[in-house]
Amino acid sequence: MKKRFVNQLSPGESLSDLFVLSEKSMGHKKDGARYLSIALSDKTGQIRGVVWDNVEQAASSAAAGDFVRVKGLVSEYRGGLQVVVQSMSAGSGDIDPADFLPATAREPGQMVERLKAVAETMESKPLRELLEKFWQDRRFMELFKKAPAAKKMHHAYIGGLLEHTLSLALLAEKVAGHYSGIDRDLLIAGAILHDIGKIHEFTYDTRIDYSDEGRLVNHIVIGIRMLEQKMADVSSLTPNTALLLKHMIISHHGTREFGSPEPPKTLEAVLLNYLDEIDSKINGIREFMENQDPEADWTAYHRPLERFFYRGKPDTS
Repeated sequence: MKKRFVNQLSPGESLSDLFVLSEKSMGHKKDGARYLSIALSDKTGQIRGVVWDNVEQAASSAAAGDFVRVKGLVSEYRGGLQVVVQSMSAGSGDIDPADFLPATAREPGQMVERLKAVAETMESKPLRELLEKFWQDRRFMELFKKAPAAKKMHHAYIGGLLEHTLSLALLAEKVAGHYSGIDRDLLIAGAILHDIGKIHEFTYDTRIDYSDEGRLVNHIVIGIRMLEQKMADVSSLTPNTALLLKHMIISHHGTREFGSPEPPKTLEAVLLNYLDEIDSKINGIREFMENQDPEADWTAYHRPLERFFYRGKPDTS
């Protein structure tokens, strides 16, 4: 049974506990001796670790993604925490998988019902029928409720994909009526379906990581395949609507640099790209800010966005 979590660790304390071995790689010291660099994770976060002694034994004890029991000393290293590992062995005994994967604080069943309610407001019968094909797919819904939306940057937890999809659908619902000439139903359908390929892009049993299919193909291509399979059973869906919906999935990352084979070329696709960017950025920044020192006015430096964030002070006047 797990006793201590990553967010409870402090420099100078001894550690003997269960973790998921998220990463491991062999390195060489200046004298040529080998060492093992690892990452250990649980539902509260990740901590780096290093094995200096009995390196071969530790390396062969577990593969990335396995549960491991680690004994060592927590220290500070380059502004963060690190475990100097004294021993590492395969984890066994009373293991609760819920201790090792972060999860949404929201109830998945309620989010699904809210998402279906948004879909029901669409006037397009073919698009509603298309979404119904997904709702009726038990395996899809099982994975859709569980999958993360990313490995690290945003909604990177169990249920994160569903949470992100619902948030984006609600944003689409609000924005669709603000501009003239927007196909509201198409925008909402695109918001709901834009990331469906992520149910297969990631693995999320003991750790969140990319699957082989995710690394080799990516969620956009996977999502198009899934969409076309369901479209084949909706005879009332016109070829033009099908094409426009596929374009929204293909272009929702905005540019080829960020993974989209084509940039957005319709108003609905442009809106989807920016709304997706808003929701992912706000969630990622909020998660980052919540993990900072609650007494500090400013966060630490956020490397991906290259800035500090101001947390502010409560107005007590």
